[in-house]
Amino acid sequence: MRTRGSPVGGPRFFLVDSTRIGRGAMVIRGVRRSTPGGVVMKSRVSMGFLAALAFATGAQAQAPAKSALPPDINPVTLSRLPPPTAADFDEEGQRLLAARPDFKPGPGPTHVTVYAPRERNLGIPSGTNSPVGARQFQLAALIGARECDQQYEWSAHEPAGLRQGLEQNVIDVVKFNKSVAGLAEKDATFITFGRALFREHRVSSELWAKMVALYGRQHTVELMTIMGDYFRVGIMLNAVDQHLPPDRPALMPDLKR
Repeated sequence: MRTRGSPVGGPRFFLVDSTRIGRGAMVIRGVRRSTPGGVVMKSRVSMGFLAALAFATGAQAQAPAKSALPPDINPVTLSRLPPPTAADFDEEGQRLLAARPDFKPGPGPTHVTVYAPRERNLGIPSGTNSPVGARQFQLAALIGARECDQQYEWSAHEPAGLRQGLEQNVIDVVKFNKSVAGLAEKDATFITFGRALFREHRVSSELWAKMVALYGRQHTVELMTIMGDYFRVGIMLNAVDQHLPPDRPALMPDLKR
């Protein structure tokens, strides 16, 4: 860029020779300015420096604040499960927690599995003496079996569920992937919870809060563990193409989802 001249009576600028040296940067070379006293001055100004300074100042002013945690996330565990207290557990759960004096809650799976430790008998495989109750145990097993379409597991646990007081209409909601409308609130919420976990791989804050309100933190995690165990075994049986014994009828229909 070259320019000549200036307003009459003001400083006279004779020659400006500018060169771009990078993105958004310009250096002005050889500016000759004649002052009223006749003194000629030369200067070099880095427009890139000024632009960078202005950009940095603006970016700092516009930078968003660090995002806060969602309201249901505990700052210690960084999850929806806060550090456990004795009030979260039944008598056996309290005993198992007390047996781990070195336990320190924090991010990761440990603070989740403390609600259903390996030492805890969840009732597998029959559901007898399960802390969640035999009926809910069988419902958890059926949800896990249905979500991986495992015939061997399903055909064993549908009759077992009926023996443990699980109603056929509840079984059929899981069996045929039907709406939970009309079911008791606890059953409807649990089935919805299991479907969301297996199909969407997450649950909403509202659904989590409802599960905890209905079942408590300990039983919520225990139900998750039972479903997960049957899903894990189910996919292994699927991998080896497990067939039914001759005396066991196939009770789980194929589904098109």
